Amino acid sequence: MKRSTIWILTVVMAIALLGLLAMQIVYMEKMISMRNSQFSEIVMRSLYSVSTMLEQNETKFFLDKDLAEAEQMYSGISQNSFNFSDRYEANIDTTLNTEDLDNRRPANLSTLKDLNEQRKQDLRNGLNDSYQRKQEILKGQYLYQKSLLNEVILTILNHSSDRPIQERADSATVATYLRSELDFNGLNLPFEFAVVSRSNGIVYKTAGYSPMSQQDVYSLVLFPNDPKNKQNTLNVTFPNKSDYIFSSVKFLIPSLAFTFLLLGVFLYTISVAFKQKKLSEIKNDFINNMTHEFKTPISSISIAAQMLNDDSVRKSPEMLKHVSTVINDETKRLRFQVEKVLQLSLFDRKNATMRLEEEDANASIYSVINTFKLKVEKYGGHINANLDAEDPIINVDRMHFTNVIFNLLDNAVKYRREDVAPELTVTTVNPDEDHIQITVQDNGIGMKREDLKKIFEKFYRVSTGNLHDVKGFGLGLAYVSKMIELFGGSIRAESEINQGSKFIITLPLYK
Repeated sequence: MKRSTIWILTVVMAIALLGLLAMQIVYMEKMISMRNSQFSEIVMRSLYSVSTMLEQNETKFFLDKDLAEAEQMYSGISQNSFNFSDRYEANIDTTLNTEDLDNRRPANLSTLKDLNEQRKQDLRNGLNDSYQRKQEILKGQYLYQKSLLNEVILTILNHSSDRPIQERADSATVATYLRSELDFNGLNLPFEFAVVSRSNGIVYKTAGYSPMSQQDVYSLVLFPNDPKNKQNTLNVTFPNKSDYIFSSVKFLIPSLAFTFLLLGVFLYTISVAFKQKKLSEIKNDFINNMTHEFKTPISSISIAAQMLNDDSVRKSPEMLKHVSTVINDETKRLRFQVEKVLQLSLFDRKNATMRLEEEDANASIYSVINTFKLKVEKYGGHINANLDAEDPIINVDRMHFTNVIFNLLDNAVKYRREDVAPELTVTTVNPDEDHIQITVQDNGIGMKREDLKKIFEKFYRVSTGNLHDVKGFGLGLAYVSKMIELFGGSIRAESEINQGSKFIITLPLYK
């Protein structure tokens, strides 16, 4: 698959996953906001109901007080007014019967009839007068009670705020009303509350009332008709509000978790795809480099073998010795390259064995420098050795340690500048009593900063611009880094373009 195709798929999948994630987050935010609004509406409605019930309680208090004072007077007036009509009717009937009984003399029948009609009319007139008097009494009672109510209202308006808030809204009553109203509105949550005076601060509060911020407090003025300087506020908080709010959107958490998991798997897959693409490119480079590295010695051995078939070469001892020397040198070169690949493969599988022993770092480095000096002088350069470490004894595998120094010197010559003679410097010092520091410095082409982070990776090779004669597998510095790590030390590199490179090795001393 082409790299451009991988990038296109990456961008498309990233946009789709990020869009899905963004939609879920926006939906969750809206759900939480809506839940918050509903919660606030329920709480404020409950607080308003509590305030209304407290006002009704106060009105009832004043009504009971005033009606108790007027109850006795009302009962006297009512009893007299209603008994008067009954006594009046009884007197009329008694009078009528008495006169009929006392008049023993004969009477004309029509005269008696007229007399009865007259008496009936007088009785009707008396009843009408009695009814009107009752109406007047009831009207008076109504007007008096109306004036009493007006007096109660004025008393409430003028003197209710003089009562202590603890009497007007005691904590037990407020707690009961709040619990009842919140349950009625479907909000069965524990709460804490406090009554706060405008002038004196908190009048009373529950034991758990300690709001973290003003946003967590729901407030409503109790008895809003009181003068402003005497007004009191009911504050309510809900310790478990967050749990209640998020309980409504907790079903989205698994969805978000799966989305993040999908995003992680996608990123990992893309990373693996790019690594596989890079490994594929590295494999091709490795095969090409290996072909070039093996081609030259194989060609040299092949030519030497053909020369051995020539009778004149076999008859000349000097030519025979030269051909055998070429075959031997090229065979060693092939064996060294193959050994390098095999060693790294073994170390990756942790199957390689090392023979750690006491070694003089100054002596080993000096030996490698003497061997490598001819190669440097071939290009008109030279090596400076400043082996000043007073305690150079380390615990290493001698062969691998010399290979480490050899690889660093060999890279310094490979990546030299064509217009400048190579200058190599090798130094050893003791930065402290427990370590030795070995520095290999050159004046070659140097490296970019981004290359410094990768030069110790397997198969990684620094680009040499227009130089095409630098051969290798990209295993040299990976081998060096692996060996130094196994020796218990560390290695780092410093470099600038056209200013050369410096490799600094720190190893523990042998104790």
